[in-house]
Amino acid sequence: MRQTNIASLVAAAFLAMAASTAGAQDANHDIRIVLPEQPGNLESCGTIITTVGQVLSQNVTESLTVINTVTGQPEPKLATKWEQLNPTTWRLTLREGVKFHDGADLNAKAVAFSIDRMTGGKLTCNNMAKFGNAKLTVTPVDNYIVEIKSDRPQPILPTLLSVVMIVSPNTPADKAVNDPVGTGPFKLASFTQQNVVLEPFSGYWGSKPAVSKATYIWRQESSIRAAMVETGEADLTPAIAIQDATNPQTDFAYLNSETSAIRIDAQQPPLDDVRIRKALNLAIDWEGLSQLFGEDAQRASQMVVQGIIGYDKNLKSWPYDLKQAQSLIASAKADGVKVDTEIRLIGRNGIYPNGGEAMEAMMTMWQQAGLNVKLVMLDVADWLRYLQKPYPEDRGPTLLQSMHDNNKGDAAFTIPIFYRSTGQYSVMNSPEMDKEIDAAMAATGADREQGFQKIFDKARKEYVTDIPMYHMIGYTRVGKRLEWKPDISTNSEIPLANIRFKK
Repeated sequence: MRQTNIASLVAAAFLAMAASTAGAQDANHDIRIVLPEQPGNLESCGTIITTVGQVLSQNVTESLTVINTVTGQPEPKLATKWEQLNPTTWRLTLREGVKFHDGADLNAKAVAFSIDRMTGGKLTCNNMAKFGNAKLTVTPVDNYIVEIKSDRPQPILPTLLSVVMIVSPNTPADKAVNDPVGTGPFKLASFTQQNVVLEPFSGYWGSKPAVSKATYIWRQESSIRAAMVETGEADLTPAIAIQDATNPQTDFAYLNSETSAIRIDAQQPPLDDVRIRKALNLAIDWEGLSQLFGEDAQRASQMVVQGIIGYDKNLKSWPYDLKQAQSLIASAKADGVKVDTEIRLIGRNGIYPNGGEAMEAMMTMWQQAGLNVKLVMLDVADWLRYLQKPYPEDRGPTLLQSMHDNNKGDAAFTIPIFYRSTGQYSVMNSPEMDKEIDAAMAATGADREQGFQKIFDKARKEYVTDIPMYHMIGYTRVGKRLEWKPDISTNSEIPLANIRFKK
């Protein structure tokens, strides 16, 4: 395991710092948030990436709908109401009197522009992964009414629209930007190698937030982030490791919506042999590995958490059975599969606390089972090349560390991404599975739920293109002057408007 003695010494140095920074922050409502890693960019079409969403979502850019974290149902934001006209057409009424940060009006044309920008294919848009590659046609009816027509039935379109960030019509339509202009309560003041600074937007349509300015900085080591909040150099860090969550007054544990996993590139030998993919799941000492995530972390058997429509409570997670894993590998080798081929395990720095240590442990376990697995840790920008299509042509056999967030209440935000042939993160090519996914996506009620459960069952038992690890427990540290606690959406967004100050 990677040693953290140096990090501990650095963290101790923070504890010895003078309190001048804390005093300056106490004098006003400016806050500092310390993230585990630097945002790779500030393109609003990528808010499903944690470090982008935690800065931009509902702060700089806003969506047409938002999801209630308790009920899982869509609620109004920039759209005030909606109705379904037929299986493929919805009509939305927009909020009036809303301005973008550059002075442009929010209207039907602006909404049509944002949706076209996201779905039109001129721009690589991470958020499209949540849409399942749906084709949408947006037609303004009048200034504040739009009709959205999809190429296939979308019974939960208002829920899907919660990942559409509305941007100014003056935004370039065909390239990513680092200076997003939205309708949110904050506007971007600066984005440098050192920090991101957000300042209030005086023309905001809603209530004025208590926060007067937000500065985002990043430190990779959990112990350093925790120490910064303890000393008052920062006010909040959304993620710390379990070993650093030692103060019940400032540290909060919560079941978030994230599922950690490893994606198996089933298109590349020797991973194209299902025996090898099953062996990868069986070779992990899950009880031992769980010590890195805390006793409250739940073993995962599928890529969504309980409470999501489509979750199958009867689906069992993979057990630890090293002998069976070794037997499967030996069987494949006897049939000519080159099991000694180097397999790269692609990890991401800062993806979650103790993430690097988990990858080192899993690599060792796979080596013990008889596979030639080598770990490569990447920063987010390079890691994204392996996460989404088009994948690097020369990638070879890879295992990809990932963490999937679904806090939207429905498996439509998960299944098409991973298991449809056209899915942005998919390594599958199964026309049969595609038909089942399309049928489930168009269904409602019990048929929808049972259709999704059948797909998760096949993904677990037949296709085996992923290694579900844990439904994650998040740990945050919150400074003593703030009134704020995490919820299921914290790994996706931290709305500054929800932060209050203690009197």
